[in-house]
Amino acid sequence: MDEATARDVLAAAGVLPGPARDARLLALGENAVFAAGDLVVKVGRDAELLDRARRELDIAAWLAEAGVPAVRAADPKALLVDGHPVTVWHRLPDPVRPAEPRDLAELLRIVHALRSPSFELPPRDLLSGVERWLRLAGDAIGPADAAYLRERRDGFAAAAAALTPHLPPGPIHGDALPRNVHIGPDGPVLVDLETFSADLREHDLVVMALSHDRYGLATKAYDAFTRTYGWDVREWEGCSVLRGARETASCAWVAQHAPSNPKALAEFERRVASLREGDETVRWYAF
Repeated sequence: MDEATARDVLAAAGVLPGPARDARLLALGENAVFAAGDLVVKVGRDAELLDRARRELDIAAWLAEAGVPAVRAADPKALLVDGHPVTVWHRLPDPVRPAEPRDLAELLRIVHALRSPSFELPPRDLLSGVERWLRLAGDAIGPADAAYLRERRDGFAAAAAALTPHLPPGPIHGDALPRNVHIGPDGPVLVDLETFSADLREHDLVVMALSHDRYGLATKAYDAFTRTYGWDVREWEGCSVLRGARETASCAWVAQHAPSNPKALAEFERRVASLREGDETVRWYAF
């Protein structure tokens, strides 16, 4: 899905008070995210994401009831417009500063203290999207690389299922990165709720460990994260398994953009080569 397609869907949805062409594109990934006035609208890549969009709205209502600082939905129902799920949200105030890892840790402590909601949260299957992302990549990536990632997916899925957690399992954010935290005038707020799950709490912590090891997060910032949360997941023997699963998923996620973006293809090739070589020192770049 490109920006033009997403804008066509936005226009057809009719959820904005003004014309869709005037909405500002904030992000373009699995969702195109547009802002206009007091609203933010998310347009999903395809109809397969409709159930996830509906669940995200349920999660937003649950978090609001629990008093968790998180983005709030402006409409409790998801639309399906031309094969794309559409959800509407209240726009947050402008950020007062960029989010830092310690802000994320503060919110994770709140989330990890929650009991499960009345509706069912799925397990955090990091690897469930791999097949779809590889399918979207098509011939832009080599068949040997696609087969290699499928093999890794299967191996890490089995290994993750056998892990013994250090923390009690329960609700998690599922994609715990500072980019999913908004610092408003009243403090940090969680956004992008679609990956909320019920699983090992360690999933949320491995993300930042990988950010430190692969994406260049400064040691000082990572230490602030673990200090605020109260524990460093790298002390847990299962850390390497969840890290390997997330690396596999992250590599496949970039692949879906390869057909239309040469930079995505180059980043995919960097990532898959480092996995094949077992070189954990190769720097990955956010995409």
